[in-house]
Amino acid sequence: MSELLVDFITSLDGYASGDGWPGFWGLEGPEYLAWLGKQPEATYLMGANTYRLMSGFAAGEVPKGQDEFRPEEEASVDELTQASKVVFSSSLKGPLAWANSTLIRDDAVEAVRAMKSSGSGLLSTIGSLSLCRTLLRAGLVDRFRVVMFPVITGATGEERIYDGYPDIALEMINHRTFDGRIQLVEYTPRVLEHPPLDAPA
Repeated sequence: MSELLVDFITSLDGYASGDGWPGFWGLEGPEYLAWLGKQPEATYLMGANTYRLMSGFAAGEVPKGQDEFRPEEEASVDELTQASKVVFSSSLKGPLAWANSTLIRDDAVEAVRAMKSSGSGLLSTIGSLSLCRTLLRAGLVDRFRVVMFPVITGATGEERIYDGYPDIALEMINHRTFDGRIQLVEYTPRVLEHPPLDAPA
């Protein structure tokens, strides 16, 4: 059975990006990049908006506010191009131009449930906030990982990650600090129907 990982890269205040900021908020370090380059092979799941953005980068479109890709950004896009990708969308038309991408128009929850039960590798989301929210709400997520960069983007932050999410209890299973400033936390998530009224004081 496949394992599903929801994987976010965020500012400390929970934004996925910031207007005028480069990728990784310009704060990635050698230790973090080395860890990023050693991640296990996965099939990446995404929605239409993330597909349009990332496939645009793969086609040479430079992120807003930059003149060119930085080497670490270019390497990340190249690795993603080579990876297997599943795109959930009713608006995109197939076949998809980005290499190794499969379009699924069916219900994402049922499709991912079937992928989990019939597969054996790692499934990992990339971006796609509404897709991640849907999969978490359906109880399909095995691991929830967040890498927090040491910046607060209260004035320029874009894409607030947790708006509209259900209440979720998180049991920590891993944590790590990269380059003395970047914090990884990883949890097993459990969706709550109501606040845990019997929680200890």
